[in-house]
Amino acid sequence: MQKVKQAIHKTSARSALLGAAFLMATSAIGPGFLTQTTVFTQSLAASFGFVILISVLLDIGAQMNIWRVIAVTEKRAQIIAHELLPGMGYLLSVLIVVGGLAFNIGNIGGSGLGLQVITNLDPAYGSVISCVVALFIFWYKEAGKAIDGFTKVLGLLMIGLTCYIVWKADPPIGTAIQRTFIPEQLSVTAIVTLVGGTVGGYISFAGGHRLLEAGIKGEAQLPAVNKSAVSGILITSIMRFLLFLCVLGVMTMRLPIDSQNPAASVFQQAAGNIGYRFFGVVMWSAAITSVVGAAYTSVSFIKTFHPWLEKNEKVIISGFIVFSTSIYLFLGNPVKILVTVGALNGLILPIALAIILLAAYKKRLVKNYKHPLWLTITGWIVVAAMTLMSGLTISKWLHL
Repeated sequence: MQKVKQAIHKTSARSALLGAAFLMATSAIGPGFLTQTTVFTQSLAASFGFVILISVLLDIGAQMNIWRVIAVTEKRAQIIAHELLPGMGYLLSVLIVVGGLAFNIGNIGGSGLGLQVITNLDPAYGSVISCVVALFIFWYKEAGKAIDGFTKVLGLLMIGLTCYIVWKADPPIGTAIQRTFIPEQLSVTAIVTLVGGTVGGYISFAGGHRLLEAGIKGEAQLPAVNKSAVSGILITSIMRFLLFLCVLGVMTMRLPIDSQNPAASVFQQAAGNIGYRFFGVVMWSAAITSVVGAAYTSVSFIKTFHPWLEKNEKVIISGFIVFSTSIYLFLGNPVKILVTVGALNGLILPIALAIILLAAYKKRLVKNYKHPLWLTITGWIVVAAMTLMSGLTISKWLHL
């Protein structure tokens, strides 16, 4: 009987580790992810592979820092921040929730557009249907397992459909691999944008907080946490690289890419009408999983501040999703909100990561744990780069 219980526990732990990786990855792969990857590939061609490679290394450094310290302290990021400096936890929570809400409006809009491509349904109706699907996930009896399973299935579906488009696009894979290591051109802005889009805002905390709720914490669990953190980045990067190859293939065939909806245009040019329908499935999957990730993670940042909030977590998450949907339906196209808060969201990663890096050396928080030096150095490089680029972005925005 004891062996059966141990086997069940191990299976449950493996499922949670993989679920956390997919929750983080699918939170990153949203409507903006599809568009950014397409646009940057158009501008950098095969050399965009190098940008992906560098961003992966920085992403891993940032995410491992955050997930390890959350696991060792056995506390959520806002509690770590508050214990490091009283009041800092509230500031971090506000940044995460405001950024998560703004981008959730875009995610809801993306889910409506995805269903429109698949079924020709009006995006407004599609967004409402997607809202109901997300609510069902959270009100399911075992919401944690439902989130894990939902993100895994749709994550694998996105990768599978994109593989088909890569096959149809027939990109110059040899050139892509060569330029991934020996680029002809480089864009620092692209690197920082990819890092911010992969581990910025609420995204890097999605999986870390999920592992904490699944009971995977403590220094003894660090090898498993490391594996899950890296897996999340690799899943995201596989999707990014596949999409990069799709665009590269269409560019090689010298087919036009519609600037109004570049990602959809790539799928359609590569595989015709079925490719366009596949894009709808990928867009909806990317958007709805990001809705789930944003809602779950944003609320995880505020529910610890009062017992009532934790007791009514599902109600608050539901309100978060319904409010996002209502704002989208009211505005139609929330571009101004997304642009305005986008600059704010870009600052969240350096602030949050700096807090984590400082906490990693506070003995009252981490006890006898010794944080790896290479992770500390990598983390501060990411903080410096993201702070600089976010500052430049805000400066440009203020002068518009």
